Amino acid sequence: MPKDLEGILVVTLEQAVAAPYASSRLADAGARVIKLERHEGDFARRYDKCVNGESAYFVWLNRGKESVLFDLKDEGDKAMLRRMLARADVFIQNLAPGATARAGFAGAELRAMYPRLITCDISGYGEEGPYRDMKAYDLLVQAESGLANITGSPGEPGRVGVSVCDIACGMYAHQAILQALFARERTGMGRGVQVSLYGAMADWMNVPYLQHRYGGQTPGRPGLNHPTIAPYGSYECGDGKEVLISIQNEREWRSLCENLLGGAHVAEDPRFATGPDRVANRPALDEVIHEAFGAAPREEIIARLEAAKVAYGRLSTLDDLVAHPQNRFIRVETSAGEVQVLAPPPIAVGEEDSYGPVPALGANDAAVRKEFGG
Repeated sequence: MPKDLEGILVVTLEQAVAAPYASSRLADAGARVIKLERHEGDFARRYDKCVNGESAYFVWLNRGKESVLFDLKDEGDKAMLRRMLARADVFIQNLAPGATARAGFAGAELRAMYPRLITCDISGYGEEGPYRDMKAYDLLVQAESGLANITGSPGEPGRVGVSVCDIACGMYAHQAILQALFARERTGMGRGVQVSLYGAMADWMNVPYLQHRYGGQTPGRPGLNHPTIAPYGSYECGDGKEVLISIQNEREWRSLCENLLGGAHVAEDPRFATGPDRVANRPALDEVIHEAFGAAPREEIIARLEAAKVAYGRLSTLDDLVAHPQNRFIRVETSAGEVQVLAPPPIAVGEEDSYGPVPALGANDAAVRKEFGG
């Protein structure tokens, strides 16, 4: 059975995370993705050597693509790229600000030449504004967007442990490209798409932004607690193991009180009567919960939480993640052999997915050059 995007040709001048994320999801859906790499390769190839000598990020984000060596300053390579784009449906790039435009591949000019082409320019801060020429890496954008200032412990800001700005940007780029492909089916015309790391994370920051600007509430750095909901965090049980609970409404709060915290009188305590009251009196509330949870081992507390229909979770280690019972895996070939990768979340019900290999640097160079006259 053909995949949804079979017949779609995607050409990329990409590196690192954001653009490879977007193009990898197009490749998963059946698009042909030709990845043009500088002769030293996408620098994500060298982030680490954890996956049998290959980089974890590169293995995750480059399955199903073709790798072609490319020099943006070489006239022959530039001519080959133009021949590719004459046939392509999508062109994605996330090089340094202005690099593709200086080389003659500005998105507007390409769409004028190839009206059905969808161009996607991924940048750090967008195509306009005083930061447009700044280089941007994930940690820098976490800081600039305010994310780092609401992450971490009360005494110190923190970095989210994965490249969340890059990933968010890649997700938005993928979404916008699919939308543009759908629109082209109606209009016959391509579209220019621009996505930035800062813009992606700024959208994700809307709740603290709105709370601060309109509500006068500035979220702190609550660690594993929630800045505006309580109880919502991690609590130690009698065996020293931790369990997280998340109370989202008054029904759950009353059930927690009646089944684990000693009775309905706790729910009726004026200090804990409403969500804002519980946040304002979090230390006193935490003392009540710690006393109750500390009286039994974690699995007993979890059994009681389940019976009370209170949401909970365990604080997993990476060993726990490797063995987590909800994991789904896909198998991906690399030049160092087959590896198991955690599966992407969408499930096409009743359909079996397959995934292409992670290409070695320049693995498809000769074949693609022959095809496009490079």
